[in-house]
Amino acid sequence: MPLPAIRLMTTADVEPIGAAMLREQWGDRRANLAFLAEHPQARAFVADADGDAVGIGVLCVNGPVGWIGTVWVEPAWRRQGVGMAVTQATLDAAEVAGCRTLVLVATRDGRPLYERLGFEVQTFYRILEAPGIEGAADPRVRSFEPGDLGAIEALDRAATGEDRGHLLRAFASPESARVVEGTDGSVAGFMVRAPWGGGATIVPGLDDALTMLEARRIAASPDKSVRAGLLQENEAGLERLLATGWTEAWSAPRLVRGEPLEWDPTAIWGQFNFAIG
Repeated sequence: MPLPAIRLMTTADVEPIGAAMLREQWGDRRANLAFLAEHPQARAFVADADGDAVGIGVLCVNGPVGWIGTVWVEPAWRRQGVGMAVTQATLDAAEVAGCRTLVLVATRDGRPLYERLGFEVQTFYRILEAPGIEGAADPRVRSFEPGDLGAIEALDRAATGEDRGHLLRAFASPESARVVEGTDGSVAGFMVRAPWGGGATIVPGLDDALTMLEARRIAASPDKSVRAGLLQENEAGLERLLATGWTEAWSAPRLVRGEPLEWDPTAIWGQFNFAIG
């Protein structure tokens, strides 16, 4: 059986790929896929077998850093080189885009493939969740305003070592984003939600981060839950959350290839998702 052709994903691929991934219990990815099909900093590749998209791999270009994710293959096409082919397409696109560092979060099944391609485990994400609570949020947590954009981009660059301004500008609005103010009124941290859920949460100070996360729990109400994604380097944050009603849901390794990053993992408390950072 010949290997499927590798090509860029189009909007026409979104529905069939999304339905296939949903059948495989990857969740409803259609909103995410629709964004990736049209966003200029995304490169989404599909494996095309006679007109049927049977695999996908995604690159998101965050300045000098490329995120690789959403590598998925139809069950009937697994173990035939399709996963390697779509992954290699993302690596080639990252090189063309000038990415000097590549980042991904690996599943148990995918990790051996990435390690064969030169990726190494850098650290681990630990995903915690907690139920909503009743109460009044700290007034320092407020809705995002357009004038906050420069400050949140600067905080994001310092925390991640990436340029995710294109994502912040695409997603941040008064309805989708919150900031926490410092005692001097400056922006001390932020949370920006993506249309499909999840949210990049960057807060360098521990107490400010806990204030932001408590506000999220209050906004959720007691019948819902919220999640946070910390790196294992954030020992103080993990200790405080586990002591205040949060429980660990799962963990996954973060792999890197290329130049070392200048970043601050203790300032990262949540992600858009693990395909774009």
